[in-house]
Amino acid sequence: MPVDFLSGDQVSRFGRFAAAPSPGELEQFFRLDAQALGLARAKRAPANRLGWAVQWGCVRMLGVFPTEDLSVVPAVVVRFAAEQLDVEPEEFAAYGARRQNRYEQAWDIREACGYREFPAAEDEVRAFLAARVWASLEGPRALFDRAVVWLVDNRVLLPGVTTLTRLIAEVRASENTALYRTLDEAVPEDLRQTMRDLLTVPDGKRVSELERLRTPPMRVSGTAMTAPFSG
Repeated sequence: MPVDFLSGDQVSRFGRFAAAPSPGELEQFFRLDAQALGLARAKRAPANRLGWAVQWGCVRMLGVFPTEDLSVVPAVVVRFAAEQLDVEPEEFAAYGARRQNRYEQAWDIREACGYREFPAAEDEVRAFLAARVWASLEGPRALFDRAVVWLVDNRVLLPGVTTLTRLIAEVRASENTALYRTLDEAVPEDLRQTMRDLLTVPDGKRVSELERLRTPPMRVSGTAMTAPFSG
Protein backbone atom coordinates (compact mmCIF):
# COMPACT_ATOMS: atom_id res chain seq x y z
CA MET A 1 0.00 0.00 0.00
CA PRO A 2 1.35 3.49 -0.78
CA VAL A 3 2.04 5.65 2.25
CA ASP A 4 0.82 8.94 0.76
CA PHE A 5 -2.78 8.27 1.81
CA LEU A 6 -3.06 11.24 4.15
CA SER A 7 -5.13 14.28 3.33
CA GLY A 8 -3.47 17.68 3.19
CA ASP A 9 -5.27 18.64 6.39
CA GLN A 10 -3.89 15.61 8.25
CA VAL A 11 -0.36 16.47 7.17
CA SER A 12 -0.68 20.16 8.05
CA ARG A 13 -1.94 19.54 11.60
CA PHE A 14 0.35 16.65 12.49
CA GLY A 15 2.19 17.78 15.61
CA ARG A 16 1.16 21.39 14.97
CA PHE A 17 -1.51 23.84 16.01
CA ALA A 18 -4.19 23.78 13.31
CA ALA A 19 -5.76 26.79 15.04
CA ALA A 20 -5.55 28.58 18.36
CA PRO A 21 -6.76 26.25 21.14
CA SER A 22 -10.34 26.73 22.29
CA PRO A 23 -11.08 27.66 25.93
CA GLY A 24 -11.89 24.01 26.59
CA GLU A 25 -8.58 22.87 25.09
CA LEU A 26 -6.67 25.42 27.12
CA GLU A 27 -8.23 24.04 30.30
CA GLN A 28 -7.66 20.43 29.23
CA PHE A 29 -4.05 20.66 28.11
CA PHE A 30 -2.54 23.88 29.50
CA ARG A 31 -4.03 24.13 32.97
CA LEU A 32 -1.06 23.37 35.22
CA ASP A 33 -1.70 20.63 37.77
CA ALA A 34 -0.03 20.66 41.17
CA GLN A 35 3.07 18.81 39.98
CA ALA A 36 3.54 20.96 36.88
CA LEU A 37 2.92 24.16 38.79
CA GLY A 38 5.57 23.23 41.32
CA LEU A 39 8.13 22.28 38.67
CA ALA A 40 7.51 25.44 36.66
CA ARG A 41 7.79 27.70 39.68
CA ALA A 42 11.08 26.03 40.62
CA LYS A 43 12.72 27.71 37.63
CA ARG A 44 14.53 30.86 38.68
CA ALA A 45 14.01 33.12 35.68
CA PRO A 46 10.45 34.21 34.77
CA ALA A 47 11.13 33.36 31.12
CA ASN A 48 12.12 29.82 32.05
CA ARG A 49 9.03 29.36 34.23
CA LEU A 50 6.78 30.47 31.39
CA GLY A 51 8.65 28.49 28.75
CA TRP A 52 8.52 25.32 30.82
CA ALA A 53 4.76 25.65 31.26
CA VAL A 54 4.18 26.27 27.56
CA GLN A 55 6.27 23.26 26.54
CA TRP A 56 4.45 21.09 29.10
CA GLY A 57 1.09 22.02 27.63
CA CYS A 58 2.21 21.69 24.01
CA VAL A 59 3.47 18.13 24.37
CA ARG A 60 0.25 17.20 26.18
CA MET A 61 -1.86 18.52 23.30
CA LEU A 62 0.31 17.91 20.24
CA GLY A 63 2.62 15.06 21.21
CA VAL A 64 5.73 17.13 20.40
CA PHE A 65 7.82 19.85 22.04
CA PRO A 66 8.07 23.22 20.24
CA THR A 67 11.81 23.39 20.76
CA GLU A 68 12.78 24.49 17.26
CA ASP A 69 10.36 27.31 16.50
CA LEU A 70 8.50 29.01 19.33
CA SER A 71 6.65 31.28 16.91
CA VAL A 72 4.22 28.41 16.18
CA VAL A 73 2.81 28.70 19.71
CA PRO A 74 -0.41 30.76 19.64
CA ALA A 75 -0.40 33.90 21.76
CA VAL A 76 -3.47 32.71 23.67
CA VAL A 77 -1.44 29.73 24.95
CA VAL A 78 1.34 31.99 26.22
CA ARG A 79 -1.12 34.31 27.96
CA PHE A 80 -2.97 31.40 29.58
CA ALA A 81 0.26 29.95 30.99
CA ALA A 82 1.57 33.36 32.05
CA GLU A 83 -1.59 34.12 34.06
CA GLN A 84 -1.14 30.94 36.10
CA LEU A 85 2.47 31.81 36.95
CA ASP A 86 2.05 35.57 37.49
CA VAL A 87 4.55 36.16 34.69
CA GLU A 88 4.33 38.72 31.91
CA PRO A 89 3.61 37.06 28.52
CA GLU A 90 6.42 39.13 26.99
CA GLU A 91 8.91 36.96 28.90
CA PHE A 92 8.28 34.22 26.34
CA ALA A 93 10.42 36.08 23.79
CA ALA A 94 13.40 35.85 26.15
CA TYR A 95 12.84 32.12 26.53
CA GLY A 96 13.50 31.63 22.84
CA ALA A 97 16.93 33.25 23.02
CA ARG A 98 18.71 30.15 24.36
CA ARG A 99 18.05 27.03 22.31
CA GLN A 100 19.95 24.69 24.61
CA ASN A 101 17.76 25.75 27.49
CA ARG A 102 14.61 24.73 25.60
CA TYR A 103 16.01 21.25 24.93
CA GLU A 104 17.08 20.81 28.54
CA GLN A 105 13.59 21.69 29.76
CA ALA A 106 12.01 19.33 27.22
CA TRP A 107 14.11 16.52 28.70
CA ASP A 108 13.09 17.65 32.16
CA ILE A 109 9.41 17.36 31.25
CA ARG A 110 9.95 13.96 29.63
CA GLU A 111 11.54 12.61 32.76
CA ALA A 112 9.05 14.17 35.16
CA CYS A 113 5.92 13.22 33.23
CA GLY A 114 6.94 9.84 31.80
CA TYR A 115 7.04 10.59 28.07
CA ARG A 116 8.59 7.96 25.80
CA GLU A 117 10.18 7.99 22.36
CA PHE A 118 8.21 6.22 19.62
CA PRO A 119 10.55 3.20 19.24
CA ALA A 120 10.00 2.28 22.89
CA ALA A 121 6.25 2.03 22.30
CA GLU A 122 6.22 0.71 18.72
CA ASP A 123 5.06 -2.79 19.69
CA GLU A 124 2.14 -1.29 21.63
CA VAL A 125 1.19 0.88 18.65
CA ARG A 126 1.27 -2.15 16.36
CA ALA A 127 -0.97 -4.10 18.73
CA PHE A 128 -3.42 -1.19 18.92
CA LEU A 129 -3.59 -0.82 15.14
CA ALA A 130 -3.91 -4.57 14.59
CA ALA A 131 -6.89 -4.68 16.95
CA ARG A 132 -8.55 -1.81 15.06
CA VAL A 133 -8.06 -3.57 11.72
CA TRP A 134 -9.75 -6.71 13.03
CA ALA A 135 -12.57 -4.90 14.83
CA SER A 136 -13.51 -2.21 12.31
CA LEU A 137 -13.69 -1.24 8.66
CA GLU A 138 -11.58 1.87 9.16
CA GLY A 139 -9.36 2.95 6.29
CA PRO A 140 -5.78 4.17 6.62
CA ARG A 141 -6.73 7.80 7.20
CA ALA A 142 -8.98 6.92 10.12
CA LEU A 143 -6.32 4.60 11.52
CA PHE A 144 -3.79 7.42 11.31
CA ASP A 145 -6.00 9.76 13.34
CA ARG A 146 -6.66 7.05 15.92
CA ALA A 147 -2.94 6.29 16.18
CA VAL A 148 -2.12 9.96 16.81
CA VAL A 149 -4.73 10.17 19.57
CA TRP A 150 -3.40 6.94 21.11
CA LEU A 151 0.16 8.25 21.09
CA VAL A 152 -0.81 11.55 22.70
CA ASP A 153 -3.00 9.87 25.32
CA ASN A 154 -0.26 7.37 26.19
CA ARG A 155 2.49 9.99 26.40
CA VAL A 156 4.47 8.78 23.41
CA LEU A 157 6.26 11.46 21.41
CA LEU A 158 5.11 11.58 17.80
CA PRO A 159 7.54 10.15 15.24
CA GLY A 160 7.97 11.60 11.76
CA VAL A 161 4.80 11.49 9.69
CA THR A 162 6.38 9.08 7.19
CA THR A 163 7.38 6.68 9.98
CA LEU A 164 3.80 6.52 11.23
CA THR A 165 2.18 6.17 7.79
CA ARG A 166 4.55 3.36 6.83
CA LEU A 167 3.77 1.55 10.07
CA ILE A 168 0.03 1.87 9.46
CA ALA A 169 0.35 0.61 5.89
CA GLU A 170 2.46 -2.35 7.03
CA VAL A 171 0.18 -3.36 9.90
CA ARG A 172 -2.98 -2.95 7.84
CA ALA A 173 -1.62 -5.09 5.00
CA SER A 174 -0.36 -7.87 7.26
CA GLU A 175 -3.49 -7.99 9.41
CA ASN A 176 -5.81 -7.96 6.41
CA THR A 177 -3.88 -10.90 4.97
CA ALA A 178 -4.29 -12.77 8.24
CA LEU A 179 -7.97 -11.86 8.38
CA TYR A 180 -8.63 -13.08 4.83
CA ARG A 181 -6.73 -16.31 5.56
CA THR A 182 -8.82 -16.91 8.67
CA LEU A 183 -12.05 -16.36 6.77
CA ASP A 184 -10.90 -18.58 3.93
CA GLU A 185 -9.99 -21.44 6.25
CA ALA A 186 -13.44 -21.24 7.89
CA VAL A 187 -15.29 -21.87 4.60
CA PRO A 188 -16.39 -25.54 4.11
CA GLU A 189 -15.18 -27.23 0.92
CA ASP A 190 -18.69 -27.73 -0.47
CA LEU A 191 -19.37 -24.00 -0.12
CA ARG A 192 -16.05 -23.26 -1.82
CA GLN A 193 -17.13 -25.38 -4.79
CA THR A 194 -20.52 -23.68 -4.92
CA MET A 195 -18.83 -20.31 -5.04
CA ARG A 196 -16.45 -21.47 -7.78
CA ASP A 197 -19.43 -22.71 -9.79
CA LEU A 198 -20.87 -19.22 -9.69
CA LEU A 199 -17.95 -18.09 -11.85
CA THR A 200 -18.54 -20.74 -14.52
CA VAL A 201 -20.48 -19.89 -17.69
CA PRO A 202 -23.03 -22.72 -18.19
CA ASP A 203 -23.34 -24.37 -21.57
CA GLY A 204 -25.59 -22.40 -23.84
CA LYS A 205 -25.30 -19.24 -21.73
CA ARG A 206 -23.35 -16.09 -22.33
CA VAL A 207 -22.62 -15.07 -18.74
CA SER A 208 -21.78 -16.80 -15.48
CA GLU A 209 -24.31 -17.50 -12.76
CA LEU A 210 -22.72 -14.75 -10.67
CA GLU A 211 -23.26 -12.25 -13.45
CA ARG A 212 -26.85 -13.41 -13.80
CA LEU A 213 -27.46 -12.81 -10.12
CA ARG A 214 -25.92 -9.36 -10.40
CA THR A 215 -28.13 -8.35 -13.34
CA PRO A 216 -31.29 -6.52 -12.26
CA PRO A 217 -34.63 -7.44 -13.86
CA MET A 218 -35.86 -5.33 -16.76
CA ARG A 219 -39.12 -4.75 -14.91
CA VAL A 220 -39.27 -4.36 -11.16
CA SER A 221 -42.01 -6.80 -10.22
CA GLY A 222 -42.40 -10.12 -8.46
CA THR A 223 -42.90 -11.90 -11.79
CA ALA A 224 -39.79 -10.34 -13.28
CA MET A 225 -37.74 -11.20 -10.22
CA THR A 226 -38.63 -14.92 -10.48
CA ALA A 227 -38.54 -15.28 -14.25
CA PRO A 228 -35.70 -17.40 -15.76
CA PHE A 229 -32.73 -15.45 -17.05
CA SER A 230 -32.14 -15.79 -20.79
CA GLY A 231 -28.66 -14.38 -20.95
